[in-house]
Amino acid sequence: MSGSSLVCVIALALILARWVAELWLERLNQRSALEHASAVPDAFKESIDPAAYARSVKYTLAKSQLSQIEETCDTIILVIALFSGILPWAFNFVVTRLGNSVPAMAGFLFVTGLVLALPGLPFAWYSQFRLEERFGFNTTTPKLWLIDRLKGLLLAMVLGYPLLILIVKLVEWTGARWWLWAWGSLLGFQLLLMVFAPILIMPWFNKFTPLPEGVLRERLLALAQRTGFQARSIQVMDGSKRSRHSNAFFTGFGRFRRIVLFDTLIQQLTAAELEAVLAHEIGHYKKRHIPKMLAASAASSLVAFYALSELAKQDWFYRAFGFEPVNIVPAFILFALVSGVFSFWFSPLWNLWSRRYEYQADKFAAETMREIISLEAALRKLITKNLSNLTPHPFYSGFYYSHPTLMEREEALARLSL
Repeated sequence: MSGSSLVCVIALALILARWVAELWLERLNQRSALEHASAVPDAFKESIDPAAYARSVKYTLAKSQLSQIEETCDTIILVIALFSGILPWAFNFVVTRLGNSVPAMAGFLFVTGLVLALPGLPFAWYSQFRLEERFGFNTTTPKLWLIDRLKGLLLAMVLGYPLLILIVKLVEWTGARWWLWAWGSLLGFQLLLMVFAPILIMPWFNKFTPLPEGVLRERLLALAQRTGFQARSIQVMDGSKRSRHSNAFFTGFGRFRRIVLFDTLIQQLTAAELEAVLAHEIGHYKKRHIPKMLAASAASSLVAFYALSELAKQDWFYRAFGFEPVNIVPAFILFALVSGVFSFWFSPLWNLWSRRYEYQADKFAAETMREIISLEAALRKLITKNLSNLTPHPFYSGFYYSHPTLMEREEALARLSL
């Protein structure tokens, strides 16, 4: 067996291993939901309605079944893209007609990424207008859904395509150290996006209005002042025009920082519960969780760029998937497709770290509020309103969940000494 053939066998084996693991985890979670479907777990019998709990089980099963179908389709598309020869054909087609100029090569990367994303649209549509609609969450219209996608495409063309041009050009300009310059450019772009997205991009999709004067606004501003969290304003986002799911977050840096509440969240929670939720978000800020995770993400992307640069030097990497090693651009596509097969197995470690930060933010909120009742009540309402799974299989939640389960969070809160 040649080296290229061996690479193909290994790549296919890893792709299939990920697919089997995904289906197995989904099946475990389905069994866990069904095993606990007969009655509300004892810890929540007094606060969660049996009818709502039954709907949450059905919602969990419906989402899981859709995920299994989507994961299978994604695997089939990945295998076709890597082993059918369609990518080398498309690359040669572009080079023959447009040449190998930087704009043409960046265009190949952009269009290939766009085409590979197209199969996900039917699943997104079905999730929004069938699954979410069936469980009472969808509030958007087909027109708005389509407009959102067109806006996303326009942003990708305006921001993403020039970035690809820059990265491909850096390969020409900077020689062997191109990967370091490319990483720095991408990191700078991401940081700029974090600064300007709340000002220029997010308002393009949602309407943001100041939280009206009143008891709630005074209470939340007092919390921000008490915790040393300086925010320019408290904004309400019209999340209800797309979904009845709810959330709270803050955006921006320094004097441009804003607290954002979904209008659905304000409708669902009391003032004390909203204060507890905001205290949790402020906890992430005070504990410097976001900069730490950004640093970790930057470090992982640096490793990825270095790995890409090394693979791009290997003839077998190109030939294994039907390319000739005459241009580095195919290595970008191949790495983007193959890297997910490896990063999948590291996601539990990232989520374990994230869950640790959630516990810390919960503790900060409880200490700030000097009680746990408000935060617990808010968490229970959000779990109920969002039909979240109360009984995920431990393997499933350990692999996929960036937040602890409700039971885990309440047990951690109960151990605090306030």
